[in-house]
Amino acid sequence: MIGSFRNFAKTKFAGLLVFIMIIPFVFWGMGSMFSGGNTNNLARVNKTNISTQEFIDYLNSSKIPQQYVRDNLENNIIQELLSGLISQTLLDLEIKDINFIISENTLLNEIKSNKNFLDDNGNFERIKYEKFLLENNQTAPGFELRLKKRELQKDLFEYIGAGTKSPTFLIKKLFEEENKKIEIEYINLEGLYNKKENISDNDLNNFIKENEKELKIEYLDFDYAILNPKNLVGLDEFNQAFFDKIDKIEIDISNEIEFRQIVSDLNIESVNIKNFRFSNKKKEIEKKIFELRNNKFDIFELENNFILYKINNIEQRIPDLNDNETKDEITQLLYQKNIFEYNNKLLEKINNGEFDDNEFLKIGKNNINSIKLSSIKDNKKFEINAVELLYSLPINSFTLINDEKNNIYLAKVKNIEKQTINLEDKIFRDYFNKQNSNEKQNILKSYDLLLSNKYDIILNQKTIERVKNFFK
Repeated sequence: MIGSFRNFAKTKFAGLLVFIMIIPFVFWGMGSMFSGGNTNNLARVNKTNISTQEFIDYLNSSKIPQQYVRDNLENNIIQELLSGLISQTLLDLEIKDINFIISENTLLNEIKSNKNFLDDNGNFERIKYEKFLLENNQTAPGFELRLKKRELQKDLFEYIGAGTKSPTFLIKKLFEEENKKIEIEYINLEGLYNKKENISDNDLNNFIKENEKELKIEYLDFDYAILNPKNLVGLDEFNQAFFDKIDKIEIDISNEIEFRQIVSDLNIESVNIKNFRFSNKKKEIEKKIFELRNNKFDIFELENNFILYKINNIEQRIPDLNDNETKDEITQLLYQKNIFEYNNKLLEKINNGEFDDNEFLKIGKNNINSIKLSSIKDNKKFEINAVELLYSLPINSFTLINDEKNNIYLAKVKNIEKQTINLEDKIFRDYFNKQNSNEKQNILKSYDLLLSNKYDIILNQKTIERVKNFFK
Protein backbone atom coordinates (compact mmCIF):
# COMPACT_ATOMS: atom_id res chain seq x y z
CA MET A 1 0.00 0.00 0.00
CA ILE A 2 1.18 3.55 -0.63
CA GLY A 3 0.25 4.28 2.95
CA SER A 4 -2.10 3.10 5.62
CA PHE A 5 -5.70 4.18 5.21
CA ARG A 6 -6.56 3.63 8.85
CA ASN A 7 -6.58 7.29 9.78
CA PHE A 8 -8.64 8.43 6.83
CA ALA A 9 -11.06 10.11 9.25
CA LYS A 10 -8.32 12.59 10.15
CA THR A 11 -6.81 13.12 6.70
CA LYS A 12 -8.17 12.98 3.18
CA PHE A 13 -5.81 10.26 2.11
CA ALA A 14 -3.20 8.18 3.82
CA GLY A 15 -2.57 5.87 0.93
CA LEU A 16 -5.01 4.23 -1.42
CA LEU A 17 -3.40 3.34 -4.73
CA VAL A 18 -2.59 -0.25 -4.12
CA PHE A 19 -4.02 -3.61 -4.99
CA ILE A 20 -6.97 -3.81 -2.63
CA MET A 21 -6.73 -6.56 -0.04
CA ILE A 22 -10.32 -7.12 1.03
CA ILE A 23 -10.61 -8.08 4.70
CA PRO A 24 -12.46 -11.41 4.83
CA PHE A 25 -15.73 -11.28 6.71
CA VAL A 26 -19.11 -13.01 6.81
CA PHE A 27 -22.19 -10.93 7.56
CA TRP A 28 -25.42 -12.60 8.64
CA GLY A 29 -28.77 -11.08 9.61
CA MET A 30 -28.14 -7.34 9.78
CA GLY A 31 -31.82 -6.83 10.55
CA SER A 32 -34.26 -4.01 9.89
CA MET A 33 -31.94 -1.13 10.68
CA PHE A 34 -30.55 -1.45 7.15
CA SER A 35 -33.92 -1.92 5.47
CA GLY A 36 -33.69 1.58 4.03
CA GLY A 37 -30.92 0.45 1.67
CA ASN A 38 -29.15 3.45 0.17
CA THR A 39 -31.02 5.92 2.38
CA ASN A 40 -28.42 5.33 5.11
CA ASN A 41 -25.02 6.49 3.90
CA LEU A 42 -21.79 5.71 5.71
CA ALA A 43 -19.57 7.94 3.59
CA ARG A 44 -19.39 10.12 0.51
CA VAL A 45 -16.54 10.40 -1.99
CA ASN A 46 -17.17 13.63 -3.90
CA LYS A 47 -20.74 13.06 -5.14
CA THR A 48 -20.67 9.26 -4.80
CA ASN A 49 -22.43 7.89 -1.72
CA ILE A 50 -21.42 4.68 0.03
CA SER A 51 -24.56 3.18 1.55
CA THR A 52 -24.99 0.72 4.36
CA GLN A 53 -26.31 -1.75 1.78
CA GLU A 54 -23.05 -1.50 -0.16
CA PHE A 55 -21.20 -2.01 3.11
CA ILE A 56 -23.26 -5.18 3.72
CA ASP A 57 -22.50 -6.45 0.23
CA TYR A 58 -18.82 -5.77 0.80
CA LEU A 59 -18.89 -7.69 4.08
CA ASN A 60 -20.91 -10.57 2.61
CA SER A 61 -18.03 -11.40 0.26
CA SER A 62 -15.69 -12.30 3.13
CA LYS A 63 -15.22 -14.94 5.81
CA ILE A 64 -14.53 -13.53 9.29
CA PRO A 65 -17.16 -14.35 11.96
CA GLN A 66 -19.20 -11.65 13.66
CA GLN A 67 -17.54 -12.48 16.98
CA TYR A 68 -14.20 -11.30 15.60
CA VAL A 69 -15.77 -7.95 14.76
CA ARG A 70 -17.34 -7.68 18.22
CA ASP A 71 -14.03 -8.44 19.87
CA ASN A 72 -12.27 -5.72 17.87
CA LEU A 73 -14.77 -2.86 17.97
CA GLU A 74 -12.47 -0.86 20.22
CA ASN A 75 -9.66 -1.43 17.71
CA ASN A 76 -11.66 0.44 15.04
CA ILE A 77 -12.35 -2.63 12.91
CA ILE A 78 -15.53 -1.07 11.45
CA GLN A 79 -13.52 1.95 10.31
CA GLU A 80 -10.88 -0.31 8.81
CA LEU A 81 -13.47 -2.34 6.93
CA LEU A 82 -15.07 0.85 5.69
CA SER A 83 -11.68 2.15 4.60
CA GLY A 84 -11.29 -0.89 2.36
CA LEU A 85 -14.65 -0.16 0.73
CA ILE A 86 -13.74 3.51 0.31
CA SER A 87 -10.43 2.52 -1.29
CA GLN A 88 -12.29 0.33 -3.76
CA THR A 89 -14.69 3.17 -4.53
CA LEU A 90 -11.81 5.57 -5.21
CA LEU A 91 -10.19 3.10 -7.58
CA ASP A 92 -13.48 2.55 -9.38
CA LEU A 93 -13.89 6.31 -9.80
CA GLU A 94 -10.37 6.66 -11.17
CA ILE A 95 -10.89 3.79 -13.61
CA LYS A 96 -14.14 5.37 -14.80
CA ASP A 97 -12.51 8.78 -15.14
CA ILE A 98 -9.64 7.42 -17.26
CA ASN A 99 -12.17 5.31 -19.20
CA PHE A 100 -10.47 1.93 -18.93
CA ILE A 101 -12.36 -1.03 -20.37
CA ILE A 102 -11.86 -4.80 -20.40
CA SER A 103 -13.21 -6.71 -23.39
CA GLU A 104 -15.16 -9.94 -22.97
CA ASN A 105 -12.46 -11.81 -24.91
CA THR A 106 -9.74 -10.54 -22.54
CA LEU A 107 -11.80 -11.62 -19.55
CA LEU A 108 -12.46 -15.02 -21.10
CA ASN A 109 -8.74 -15.53 -21.76
CA GLU A 110 -7.94 -14.66 -18.14
CA ILE A 111 -10.33 -17.35 -16.90
CA LYS A 112 -9.15 -19.95 -19.41
CA SER A 113 -5.49 -19.35 -18.50
CA ASN A 114 -6.10 -19.65 -14.74
CA LYS A 115 -4.06 -22.67 -13.61
CA ASN A 116 -6.79 -23.65 -11.14
CA PHE A 117 -9.08 -24.45 -14.08
CA LEU A 118 -6.59 -26.37 -16.24
CA ASP A 119 -6.21 -30.12 -16.64
CA ASP A 120 -2.90 -32.00 -16.62
CA ASN A 121 -2.34 -31.08 -20.27
CA GLY A 122 -2.83 -27.38 -19.67
CA ASN A 123 -6.28 -27.23 -21.24
CA PHE A 124 -9.20 -25.33 -19.75
CA GLU A 125 -11.66 -27.67 -18.01
CA ARG A 126 -15.05 -26.11 -17.47
CA ILE A 127 -16.04 -28.61 -14.77
CA LYS A 128 -13.13 -27.37 -12.63
CA TYR A 129 -14.34 -23.80 -13.09
CA GLU A 130 -17.89 -24.71 -12.08
CA LYS A 131 -16.63 -26.73 -9.10
CA PHE A 132 -14.60 -23.73 -7.94
CA LEU A 133 -17.69 -21.53 -8.09
CA LEU A 134 -19.76 -24.04 -6.12
CA GLU A 135 -17.10 -24.57 -3.43
CA ASN A 136 -16.73 -20.81 -2.95
CA ASN A 137 -20.46 -20.11 -3.07
CA GLN A 138 -20.06 -17.81 -6.06
CA THR A 139 -21.96 -17.28 -9.28
CA ALA A 140 -20.21 -17.02 -12.63
CA PRO A 141 -21.39 -13.40 -13.20
CA GLY A 142 -20.27 -12.40 -9.69
CA PHE A 143 -16.84 -14.01 -10.07
CA GLU A 144 -16.34 -12.49 -13.52
CA LEU A 145 -17.32 -9.05 -12.24
CA ARG A 146 -14.74 -9.25 -9.43
CA LEU A 147 -12.13 -10.52 -11.90
CA LYS A 148 -12.93 -7.62 -14.22
CA LYS A 149 -12.48 -5.13 -11.38
CA ARG A 150 -9.11 -6.66 -10.43
CA GLU A 151 -7.91 -6.48 -14.02
CA LEU A 152 -9.03 -2.86 -14.32
CA GLN A 153 -7.21 -2.00 -11.09
CA LYS A 154 -4.10 -3.74 -12.42
CA ASP A 155 -4.35 -1.72 -15.63
CA LEU A 156 -4.66 1.46 -13.57
CA PHE A 157 -1.42 0.81 -11.70
CA GLU A 158 0.39 -0.17 -14.86
CA TYR A 159 -0.90 3.01 -16.49
CA ILE A 160 0.37 5.17 -13.64
CA GLY A 161 3.83 3.57 -13.63
CA ALA A 162 4.01 3.03 -17.38
CA GLY A 163 7.38 3.69 -18.98
CA THR A 164 9.29 3.57 -15.71
CA LYS A 165 12.86 2.68 -16.54
CA SER A 166 15.69 3.51 -14.19
CA PRO A 167 18.99 4.71 -15.63
CA THR A 168 21.95 2.35 -15.33
CA PHE A 169 23.81 4.53 -12.84
CA LEU A 170 20.91 4.32 -10.34
CA ILE A 171 20.83 0.54 -10.66
CA LYS A 172 24.57 0.37 -10.07
CA LYS A 173 24.24 2.74 -7.11
CA LEU A 174 21.54 0.57 -5.52
CA PHE A 175 23.70 -2.53 -5.97
CA GLU A 176 26.77 -0.83 -4.51
CA GLU A 177 24.84 0.48 -1.49
CA GLU A 178 23.39 -2.92 -0.65
CA ASN A 179 26.44 -5.06 -1.40
CA LYS A 180 29.39 -3.03 -0.20
CA LYS A 181 31.48 -4.77 2.43
CA ILE A 182 31.65 -2.90 5.72
CA GLU A 183 34.31 -3.49 8.35
CA ILE A 184 32.91 -2.81 11.81
CA GLU A 185 34.63 -2.38 15.14
CA TYR A 186 32.33 -2.92 18.06
CA ILE A 187 32.25 -2.99 21.86
CA ASN A 188 29.76 -4.98 23.91
CA LEU A 189 28.48 -2.47 26.47
CA GLU A 190 27.24 -5.15 28.89
CA GLY A 191 30.43 -5.01 30.98
CA LEU A 192 30.28 -1.21 31.24
CA TYR A 193 26.91 -0.97 32.94
CA ASN A 194 26.64 -0.65 36.70
CA LYS A 195 26.10 -4.22 37.89
CA LYS A 196 22.99 -5.23 39.83
CA GLU A 197 25.04 -6.33 42.83
CA ASN A 198 26.46 -2.80 43.09
CA ILE A 199 23.00 -1.29 43.54
CA SER A 200 22.63 -0.45 47.24
CA ASP A 201 19.53 -0.23 49.41
CA ASN A 202 20.06 3.51 49.49
CA ASP A 203 19.93 3.57 45.67
CA LEU A 204 16.69 1.59 45.76
CA ASN A 205 15.10 3.85 48.38
CA ASN A 206 15.99 6.95 46.38
CA PHE A 207 14.61 5.36 43.23
CA ILE A 208 11.34 4.53 45.01
CA LYS A 209 11.09 8.03 46.45
CA GLU A 210 11.59 9.61 43.01
CA ASN A 211 9.03 7.32 41.38
CA GLU A 212 6.66 6.62 44.25
CA LYS A 213 3.44 7.04 42.27
CA GLU A 214 4.55 4.80 39.37
CA LEU A 215 6.00 2.09 41.60
CA LYS A 216 3.07 1.59 43.95
CA ILE A 217 1.99 -2.04 44.24
CA GLU A 218 -1.59 -3.27 44.53
CA TYR A 219 -2.28 -5.54 47.50
CA LEU A 220 -5.47 -7.56 47.88
CA ASP A 221 -7.30 -9.24 50.74
CA PHE A 222 -9.81 -11.85 49.55
CA ASP A 223 -11.58 -15.12 50.29
CA TYR A 224 -12.27 -17.92 47.86
CA ALA A 225 -13.72 -21.41 47.76
CA ILE A 226 -13.13 -24.20 45.26
CA LEU A 227 -16.36 -25.78 44.02
CA ASN A 228 -16.54 -29.15 42.25
CA PRO A 229 -18.99 -32.08 42.03
CA LYS A 230 -17.19 -33.88 44.88
CA ASN A 231 -17.72 -31.17 47.52
CA LEU A 232 -21.10 -29.95 46.25
CA VAL A 233 -23.04 -33.12 45.40
CA GLY A 234 -20.71 -35.91 46.57
CA LEU A 235 -19.95 -37.25 43.08
CA ASP A 236 -16.87 -37.30 40.86
CA GLU A 237 -18.65 -36.19 37.71
CA PHE A 238 -20.67 -33.17 36.62
CA ASN A 239 -24.44 -33.60 36.62
CA GLN A 240 -27.58 -31.48 36.61
CA ALA A 241 -27.70 -31.31 40.42
CA PHE A 242 -24.22 -29.78 40.45
CA PHE A 243 -25.11 -27.11 37.88
CA ASP A 244 -28.34 -26.35 39.70
CA LYS A 245 -26.26 -25.51 42.78
CA ILE A 246 -23.94 -23.33 40.68
CA ASP A 247 -27.00 -21.49 39.34
CA LYS A 248 -28.23 -21.02 42.91
CA ILE A 249 -24.86 -19.54 43.93
CA GLU A 250 -25.01 -17.07 41.02
CA ILE A 251 -28.49 -16.02 42.16
CA ASP A 252 -27.20 -15.57 45.74
CA ILE A 253 -24.38 -13.38 44.42
CA SER A 254 -26.83 -11.20 42.49
CA ASN A 255 -28.95 -10.94 45.63
CA GLU A 256 -25.86 -9.82 47.58
CA ILE A 257 -25.88 -12.77 49.95
CA GLU A 258 -22.62 -12.66 51.95
CA PHE A 259 -19.72 -14.89 50.87
CA ARG A 260 -19.50 -16.40 54.37
CA GLN A 261 -23.20 -17.22 54.34
CA ILE A 262 -22.95 -18.98 50.96
CA VAL A 263 -20.00 -21.20 51.90
CA SER A 264 -21.58 -21.92 55.28
CA ASP A 265 -24.84 -23.05 53.65
CA LEU A 266 -22.86 -25.26 51.27
CA ASN A 267 -20.72 -26.61 54.13
CA ILE A 268 -17.47 -26.16 52.21
CA GLU A 269 -14.13 -24.74 53.31
CA SER A 270 -12.81 -21.41 52.07
CA VAL A 271 -9.36 -19.86 51.85
CA ASN A 272 -8.51 -16.45 53.26
CA ILE A 273 -5.65 -14.51 51.62
CA LYS A 274 -4.21 -11.28 52.97
CA ASN A 275 -1.68 -8.88 51.45
CA PHE A 276 -1.67 -10.65 48.11
CA ARG A 277 0.51 -9.09 45.42
CA PHE A 278 0.64 -10.43 41.90
CA SER A 279 3.55 -12.69 41.01
CA ASN A 280 4.03 -15.42 38.44
CA LYS A 281 5.02 -17.68 41.31
CA LYS A 282 1.56 -17.48 42.90
CA LYS A 283 -1.18 -20.09 42.49
CA GLU A 284 -3.18 -19.93 39.25
CA ILE A 285 -6.45 -19.50 41.14
CA GLU A 286 -5.13 -16.51 43.09
CA LYS A 287 -3.59 -14.92 39.99
CA LYS A 288 -6.93 -15.24 38.22
CA ILE A 289 -8.76 -13.60 41.13
CA PHE A 290 -6.28 -10.73 40.95
CA GLU A 291 -7.01 -10.32 37.24
CA LEU A 292 -10.76 -10.20 38.00
CA ARG A 293 -10.38 -7.82 40.96
CA ASN A 294 -12.56 -5.11 39.42
CA ASN A 295 -15.52 -7.46 39.88
CA LYS A 296 -15.31 -7.86 43.63
CA PHE A 297 -17.77 -10.75 44.17
CA ASP A 298 -18.26 -13.44 41.54
CA ILE A 299 -17.79 -17.03 40.42
CA PHE A 300 -15.69 -18.30 37.51
CA GLU A 301 -14.62 -21.57 35.95
CA LEU A 302 -11.01 -22.73 36.05
CA GLU A 303 -10.02 -26.11 34.62
CA ASN A 304 -12.30 -28.67 36.34
CA ASN A 305 -13.43 -26.40 39.18
CA PHE A 306 -15.61 -23.38 39.78
CA ILE A 307 -14.14 -20.67 42.00
CA LEU A 308 -16.29 -18.50 44.24
CA TYR A 309 -14.42 -15.43 45.48
CA LYS A 310 -14.91 -12.16 47.33
CA ILE A 311 -12.48 -9.23 47.31
CA ASN A 312 -12.43 -7.70 50.79
CA ASN A 313 -9.85 -4.94 50.34
CA ILE A 314 -7.62 -3.37 47.67
CA GLU A 315 -4.78 -1.12 48.70
CA GLN A 316 -1.97 0.69 46.88
CA ARG A 317 1.36 0.65 48.74
CA ILE A 318 4.92 1.67 48.06
CA PRO A 319 7.25 -1.30 47.46
CA ASP A 320 8.42 -3.12 50.58
CA LEU A 321 12.15 -3.85 50.25
CA ASN A 322 11.89 -6.38 53.08
CA ASP A 323 10.07 -8.59 50.60
CA ASN A 324 12.87 -10.27 48.62
CA GLU A 325 10.77 -10.75 45.50
CA THR A 326 9.74 -7.10 45.49
CA LYS A 327 13.32 -6.02 46.09
CA ASP A 328 14.52 -8.09 43.13
CA GLU A 329 11.89 -6.52 40.88
CA ILE A 330 12.79 -2.96 41.92
CA THR A 331 16.49 -3.74 41.51
CA GLN A 332 15.82 -4.95 37.96
CA LEU A 333 13.86 -1.78 37.16
CA LEU A 334 16.66 0.44 38.45
CA TYR A 335 19.23 -1.64 36.57
CA GLN A 336 17.30 -1.18 33.31
CA LYS A 337 16.92 2.55 34.02
CA ASN A 338 20.68 2.88 34.48
CA ILE A 339 21.29 1.05 31.19
CA PHE A 340 18.89 3.33 29.36
CA GLU A 341 20.48 6.48 30.78
CA TYR A 342 24.02 5.26 29.97
CA ASN A 343 23.06 4.43 26.37
CA ASN A 344 21.13 7.64 25.95
CA LYS A 345 24.04 9.83 27.11
CA LEU A 346 26.40 7.95 24.79
CA LEU A 347 24.04 8.39 21.85
CA GLU A 348 23.64 12.10 22.59
CA LYS A 349 27.42 12.57 22.48
CA ILE A 350 27.56 10.76 19.14
CA ASN A 351 24.72 12.78 17.64
CA ASN A 352 26.23 16.05 18.89
CA GLY A 353 29.62 15.24 17.33
CA GLU A 354 31.28 15.02 20.74
CA PHE A 355 32.43 11.42 20.37
CA ASP A 356 35.71 10.51 18.63
CA ASP A 357 38.29 7.72 18.26
CA ASN A 358 39.92 8.56 21.58
CA GLU A 359 36.60 8.11 23.39
CA PHE A 360 36.02 4.85 21.51
CA LEU A 361 39.45 3.48 22.49
CA LYS A 362 38.98 4.65 26.07
CA ILE A 363 35.68 2.80 26.41
CA GLY A 364 36.84 -0.30 24.55
CA LYS A 365 40.29 -0.72 26.09
CA ASN A 366 41.11 -4.36 25.26
CA ASN A 367 37.53 -5.36 24.41
CA ILE A 368 37.22 -4.03 20.85
CA ASN A 369 36.12 -6.67 18.34
CA SER A 370 35.81 -6.46 14.57
CA ILE A 371 33.68 -8.04 11.86
CA LYS A 372 33.17 -7.59 8.13
CA LEU A 373 29.59 -7.47 6.86
CA SER A 374 29.17 -8.85 3.34
CA SER A 375 25.87 -7.15 2.43
CA ILE A 376 22.88 -5.29 3.80
CA LYS A 377 21.28 -8.73 4.38
CA ASP A 378 24.17 -10.00 6.53
CA ASN A 379 22.54 -10.38 9.96
CA LYS A 380 24.64 -13.24 11.33
CA LYS A 381 25.91 -11.03 14.16
CA PHE A 382 23.60 -8.02 14.43
CA GLU A 383 19.84 -7.62 14.12
CA ILE A 384 18.76 -6.83 10.52
CA ASN A 385 17.54 -3.29 11.32
CA ALA A 386 20.90 -2.58 12.97
CA VAL A 387 22.67 -3.78 9.81
CA GLU A 388 20.52 -1.49 7.67
CA LEU A 389 21.45 1.39 9.97
CA LEU A 390 25.15 0.62 9.58
CA TYR A 391 24.80 0.56 5.79
CA SER A 392 23.29 4.04 5.85
CA LEU A 393 26.34 5.55 7.63
CA PRO A 394 29.56 6.94 6.16
CA ILE A 395 33.02 5.71 7.08
CA ASN A 396 34.33 6.59 10.59
CA SER A 397 30.77 6.95 11.94
CA PHE A 398 29.75 5.78 15.41
CA THR A 399 26.39 4.42 16.51
CA LEU A 400 24.65 2.04 18.92
CA ILE A 401 23.30 -1.23 17.57
CA ASN A 402 21.83 -4.46 18.93
CA ASP A 403 21.76 -8.17 18.16
CA GLU A 404 18.83 -10.61 18.19
CA LYS A 405 19.26 -11.11 21.96
CA ASN A 406 19.07 -7.33 22.54
CA ASN A 407 22.68 -6.99 23.61
CA ILE A 408 23.76 -3.42 22.94
CA TYR A 409 26.99 -2.54 21.14
CA LEU A 410 28.91 0.65 20.44
CA ALA A 411 29.98 0.36 16.81
CA LYS A 412 32.31 2.19 14.43
CA VAL A 413 32.27 1.94 10.63
CA LYS A 414 36.00 1.43 10.11
CA ASN A 415 36.17 0.71 6.39
CA ILE A 416 33.92 0.36 3.34
CA GLU A 417 34.76 -1.75 0.28
CA LYS A 418 32.65 -0.97 -2.76
CA GLN A 419 31.48 -3.76 -5.02
CA THR A 420 30.75 -3.32 -8.73
CA ILE A 421 28.20 -4.95 -10.98
CA ASN A 422 28.56 -5.88 -14.63
CA LEU A 423 25.67 -5.23 -17.01
CA GLU A 424 25.99 -8.83 -18.15
CA ASP A 425 25.71 -10.28 -14.67
CA LYS A 426 22.56 -12.27 -13.97
CA ILE A 427 21.95 -10.30 -10.79
CA PHE A 428 21.80 -7.05 -12.79
CA ARG A 429 18.28 -7.94 -13.94
CA ASP A 430 17.17 -8.37 -10.31
CA TYR A 431 18.47 -4.94 -9.38
CA PHE A 432 16.98 -3.45 -12.54
CA ASN A 433 13.55 -4.71 -11.44
CA LYS A 434 14.12 -3.64 -7.85
CA GLN A 435 15.11 -0.09 -8.80
CA ASN A 436 12.16 0.14 -11.19
CA SER A 437 9.86 -0.98 -8.38
CA ASN A 438 11.28 1.75 -6.14
CA GLU A 439 10.68 4.33 -8.85
CA LYS A 440 7.11 3.14 -9.34
CA GLN A 441 6.47 3.44 -5.62
CA ASN A 442 7.69 7.03 -5.72
CA ILE A 443 5.39 7.73 -8.67
CA LEU A 444 2.44 6.20 -6.81
CA LYS A 445 3.16 8.35 -3.77
CA SER A 446 3.17 11.44 -5.95
CA TYR A 447 -0.07 10.32 -7.60
CA ASP A 448 -1.56 9.80 -4.17
CA LEU A 449 -0.86 13.42 -3.30
CA LEU A 450 -2.45 14.50 -6.58
CA LEU A 451 -5.62 12.56 -5.79
CA SER A 452 -5.86 14.11 -2.33
CA ASN A 453 -6.90 17.32 -4.07
CA LYS A 454 -9.23 15.51 -6.44
CA TYR A 455 -11.45 13.66 -3.96
CA ASP A 456 -13.17 14.75 -0.78
CA ILE A 457 -14.10 12.00 1.68
CA ILE A 458 -16.87 12.73 4.17
CA LEU A 459 -17.80 10.19 6.84
CA ASN A 460 -21.24 9.92 8.44
CA GLN A 461 -20.19 9.28 12.04
CA LYS A 462 -23.75 8.76 13.25
CA THR A 463 -24.36 5.93 10.79
CA ILE A 464 -20.94 4.42 11.57
CA GLU A 465 -21.88 4.43 15.26
CA ARG A 466 -25.18 2.69 14.45
CA VAL A 467 -23.26 -0.06 12.66
CA LYS A 468 -20.88 -0.40 15.62
CA ASN A 469 -23.79 -0.53 18.07
CA PHE A 470 -25.29 -3.47 16.19
CA PHE A 471 -22.35 -5.61 17.28
CA LYS A 472 -22.38 -4.59 20.93
